[in-house]
Amino acid sequence: MSSIATVFTRSRKAQTGTSLLRPSVLLAFGALGVTVSWALVPGLFTSYDPIANVGPSLQAPNAEHFFGTDSTGRDVLSRVIYGARETLTGALMAVAVGFLVGTAMGVLSGSSHRSVDEVLMRIVDVLLAIPSLLLSLSVIILLGYGTVNVAIAVGITSIAAFARLSRSQVVQVSRSDFVEAAYGSGGSFGTVLWRHILPNSLTPVLALAALQFGSAILQISTLGFLGYGAPPPTPEWGLMIAESRDFVATAWWLTTLPGLVLVITVLSTNRLSYAIQARRNA
Repeated sequence: MSSIATVFTRSRKAQTGTSLLRPSVLLAFGALGVTVSWALVPGLFTSYDPIANVGPSLQAPNAEHFFGTDSTGRDVLSRVIYGARETLTGALMAVAVGFLVGTAMGVLSGSSHRSVDEVLMRIVDVLLAIPSLLLSLSVIILLGYGTVNVAIAVGITSIAAFARLSRSQVVQVSRSDFVEAAYGSGGSFGTVLWRHILPNSLTPVLALAALQFGSAILQISTLGFLGYGAPPPTPEWGLMIAESRDFVATAWWLTTLPGLVLVITVLSTNRLSYAIQARRNA
């Protein structure tokens, strides 16, 4: 029986080791790489100005304009490419806000006195009780419109998830034998927390950050669709779809193609996140 278990374990590790080389993962990596390249160097992928009229209005996709033109004659593909910077930057800022604030709260809660833990976890419960869209809209009303404020609002909605996960990891690691040995050898609370508890607690939190990136893209696009994000004529995926919703019947490409890019980006992000998490758990 032990030999069978050994063979099964080795087979599972071998499959996990190649999980990042599966066609679906490679396709996701390629799609996300293209999108990130759009955000970093959009000028390499298009020669059109995203806010200038470059052709007839409502022109269908063709050899000159691969995604067609919108109602004012702007090239849709160039707006999608330049819009990647706006959307991905906002998503990255949102994940950073949620990760930094939520992790700090979770670590403080898991390593402090019970009274501090109770107060912080009640704050987390309040954040979890409010629907994320309603909470983000409330924050935007207080801060104002714009990509930065939308990113902060979306980041605040993810604080609770990071706080709960980081707290549970800190509590679990704090009960480990090597942490007790570190205290027993004369280590101070700050030293043990920095050298032993945090390094062994943050791996699952980083995996959650990767998952939250795709969710942040969707939320920022949703708020942009509702008109709370970047103002026109700034190219932003959610705003582009919102501006084109009146032309769904006559110019399908205005909403379908930007929406397809958005969906592919989110699915690619989630696929890579799950692949990395599966490799870590093996």
